[in-house]
Amino acid sequence: MRPLLFSRHAALALLFLSRPAAADDLAAMARASGTPYIPGLRIVWLAPWGDPAKAHPWTNIIVHQTEGPAGSARAGALAQAKTPKRRGVTLWVETDGTVYWAVPETMVTLHGDGANRNDNRYIDNASTYRKVVRDNSIGVEFAGNYPDVTTPATEAQIAAWRVLSKLLRLRYRIPRDRIYAHNWIDYKDARYCEGCALAELARAAPD
Repeated sequence: MRPLLFSRHAALALLFLSRPAAADDLAAMARASGTPYIPGLRIVWLAPWGDPAKAHPWTNIIVHQTEGPAGSARAGALAQAKTPKRRGVTLWVETDGTVYWAVPETMVTLHGDGANRNDNRYIDNASTYRKVVRDNSIGVEFAGNYPDVTTPATEAQIAAWRVLSKLLRLRYRIPRDRIYAHNWIDYKDARYCEGCALAELARAAPD
């Protein structure tokens, strides 16, 4: 009987590990330090979490899509980790859904163009113009829209983003309406709306 009981317990454990994290579970995990396992996410920790109370005071999330091929997120994250002040972001998301946490959460990276959009084309820019900038915004970069910049995020990226966006909001206490697409706050690329679908998805996601 013991082998049978062990098998049942093992199966239950595997079921728990494979299910998406419940809201309460994720809230607890979001306050962790080190390199925690987050159900529903595959994170490569190039920089571990510290004490969340000592993280940079992020108040916004900016979603970017890099004009790079599939497989370029790892290279971008490694380059960011090596030279944190290069133009780039804190997190990179590969087409297979792998998340690379590139630099410490205490560090401001050089992303965004200064929140220079003030035409209200996508959102009301009264509260964003010159205000949603790199100093207060943690950046997330999605790879894989090369050679066609209009290529949407993959299903794996979207699945990862559903968990990741909620995790970031919980860890840094960021309201959902402070998730922005790059094109919403900066004059960027006229060929497509960079990050717009992903930002809309995160804003509409249930708690």
